[in-house]
Amino acid sequence: MRILDDVKLDYRDVLLRPKRSTLTSRKDVLLERSFTFYHSPKKWKGLPIMTANMATCGTFEIARILSKYKMVTTFHKYYSVKDFEKFFKTFNDPDYICYTLGIRDKDIAQLKAMKKKGLLEKFSFICLDVPNGYLQSFVEIVKDVRKMCPKHIIIAGNVATNEITEEIILAGADLVKIGIGPGSACTTRRMTGVGYPQLSAVIECADAAHGIANGTSVGRIIADGGQQHASDVAKAFCGGADFNMCGSLFSGFEQSGGETIIKNGKKYKEYFGSSSNKAMEEFYGKKDKHRASEGRYTLIPHKGDIHDFMQELMGSLRSTATYIGARQLKEFPKRATFLKVNRQLTSYLEQYDSGE
Repeated sequence: MRILDDVKLDYRDVLLRPKRSTLTSRKDVLLERSFTFYHSPKKWKGLPIMTANMATCGTFEIARILSKYKMVTTFHKYYSVKDFEKFFKTFNDPDYICYTLGIRDKDIAQLKAMKKKGLLEKFSFICLDVPNGYLQSFVEIVKDVRKMCPKHIIIAGNVATNEITEEIILAGADLVKIGIGPGSACTTRRMTGVGYPQLSAVIECADAAHGIANGTSVGRIIADGGQQHASDVAKAFCGGADFNMCGSLFSGFEQSGGETIIKNGKKYKEYFGSSSNKAMEEFYGKKDKHRASEGRYTLIPHKGDIHDFMQELMGSLRSTATYIGARQLKEFPKRATFLKVNRQLTSYLEQYDSGE
């Protein structure tokens, strides 16, 4: 047994210190980024924000919208080959969609079926998604998928520490998903006691990933989960994240997945984690006896039209840039200075924001 004494931080533990800026307008801030990758020969350009691969936001309808903003929709795992065949009759924008699979035999079988039918070529990204990326079997599957899909941008996770981030990149991943239990629909920390404060995980894993270079590019990470507000997206970028992956931020809208429910005269949307009882029973038919639910099901107030949120999100990032003096998104880590704040203050602000 060991106890580590150094302080680790979540997004709520810090604020960004403002700095002198020569920017004259938010509209001068460049949010798009261009990336090359450690393994994949593909190049990518866009706003590096992704939906989580959840049934409430990783959907075909969301993809049609986010592609217009040059953001990536990471599809949930529950679409069939036939679903994708139908979808691609009316959609052709590979840079802004991601195919997701787990590590079950049927997941690998569907990946092979997708490749055989030529459907994988319609994606730039493939996401290998498991709650626990520390399994040696997961690392071996990353290697296998890289051999099967040598040109794709491969995402793999989730993990939260630097050593395994490096191992997964060297095994074949271009992007590693960082986050163990930070998401609002995830109960892993409560159920298992396992986790890592998200901002510190992002900072440490970004440093590790960016230290792996092949002469033309470096390893990269995705900050996955825990972004309750647009400011948290900015903080993750400031911490060195190459991409942000968000679930709750893209859920609850008219265009989001999940049923719309009227309760006491008010509109709500379903929101649930991929490891929740709801997801396991609806998409797998049952919860295996050896498993515990590590996700929750809840109703969130209906948020209206997602286009309004998209403008708010991009406007918030531009505003952060003007406060810290960054002319473009890639400058966020160089321009950022974090201030540790009093937890009582952040709790008060959160209660104020929620109207409690």
